[in-house]
Amino acid sequence: MTTFVAEFVGTSLLIAMGSGVVANVVLNKTKGFDSGWIVITTAWALGVFIGVVVAGPYSGAHLNPAVSVGLALTGDFAWSMVPHYVLAQVLGAMFGSGIAWLVYKDHFDATPDPGLKFAPFGTVPAIRNYGSNLISEMVGTSVLIIVILYSTDPVINDGNNTPIGLGSLGALPVAFLVWVIGLSLGGTTGYAINPARDLGPRIMHAILPIKGKGTSDWAYSWVPIVGPILGASIAAGIYMLLGLWGMV
Repeated sequence: MTTFVAEFVGTSLLIAMGSGVVANVVLNKTKGFDSGWIVITTAWALGVFIGVVVAGPYSGAHLNPAVSVGLALTGDFAWSMVPHYVLAQVLGAMFGSGIAWLVYKDHFDATPDPGLKFAPFGTVPAIRNYGSNLISEMVGTSVLIIVILYSTDPVINDGNNTPIGLGSLGALPVAFLVWVIGLSLGGTTGYAINPARDLGPRIMHAILPIKGKGTSDWAYSWVPIVGPILGASIAAGIYMLLGLWGMV
């Protein structure tokens, strides 16, 4: 696979699992209806595991624009490759959420609440306070990026100098990392911590023929984009500052 295809496929798998578990928990008449936050956070984490297993050897499995930007800021990833990766990630997220919608279409139709129909696609805050919501996304993403930066080498040892990303952590540790972020810091905004994870599915919610779907909440959409990018930037800055103190 090329890096573009790897990022597309890996992100598609991640989002299909993530959107799918939310649909399973919140939509009417599913087998997993009302099974709760532990189910959602666990499946999102294992969705990351699946995406990393597939994409890791070929692209480093960023699967997240915040990861690509954070690595570029520290000089471990070429800025020229960032748009290439981000496009693949957004398109993959769109495709993955489309798969989840197709699988659960009958249950979308059986659910009258527009908010529940939106939940498998985009994040919404538990309490809408844009300042606090932005901080939540920044902190969650900062934890993600700083752990990645302290757990990776500049390249994967595959003979091709594959750029680092989630794949060089190993799939299982990444899953645990995302799981603990969701359990500990995700209750405020739904922990997008990934602009593609929110933007791609939100676009699909807007264009798919979902009966009674309501609004795609574009007024909030900037938070899960700006927050993770700022969080990645802060994490990269901390990492480089600690490097000056000999802690890298």
